[in-house]
Amino acid sequence: MRADVGLTAMTDEFHKPTQYSGSKFESFIGGEDPAQISRVAHETAQALLGRVRESPDPEVIERLVAYTDEHGVDAIAELWSRASARSLPGALWRIYLLRALVRQDAEMSALCFQRGSESTAGIDPVVAGATMPTGPVEIIVLADQILRGLFDGDFAVALERAAAFCRVSSLGCTSLADDLEPVSPERSSELTTRALRLTLTAEELTSSARLWRSGSLD
Repeated sequence: MRADVGLTAMTDEFHKPTQYSGSKFESFIGGEDPAQISRVAHETAQALLGRVRESPDPEVIERLVAYTDEHGVDAIAELWSRASARSLPGALWRIYLLRALVRQDAEMSALCFQRGSESTAGIDPVVAGATMPTGPVEIIVLADQILRGLFDGDFAVALERAAAFCRVSSLGCTSLADDLEPVSPERSSELTTRALRLTLTAEELTSSARLWRSGSLD
């Protein structure tokens, strides 16, 4: 299994207004040169991040945070979803997709995160930075804060917060899956799959944070 399919696989869970699926993206790039796609992904990610971080205009940052609300996550996918998970465009894609996942179903996202927070003795809930207890409003605020941190904060810290968010949510999904197994095996299986994807994404984001700190994330 490729390392960069973790959170990307979650796109199949989205419906309107996200309007993106793996098969749709395949149709966009089927005849394209993979090397050219990779080059464009890296160049656009570096240009965007470099420009915003050099001149962090709050209004511009807020428009970037809310970009997919108007244009859908497919607009970002065309640029970055095929990049390596451990790359700058791959990391940006995963954070945008996490935010889209949260906004797609804030109630379930909050439930998974809250359950995960109750299931762990670790510091991940604190690292993620969510308000406790975490409801739908709080989980949306958290997702926005993490994405905003890529542009106006410590980039590695933002990635680590996102990784912590994924680990906590994964624990919550697993716990809920266990509860549902006797009464709804199909839903339990869906949550287990989501937990695995979140765990993999957490690993990818942690690796990207480490690469950023060493100056090797490009």
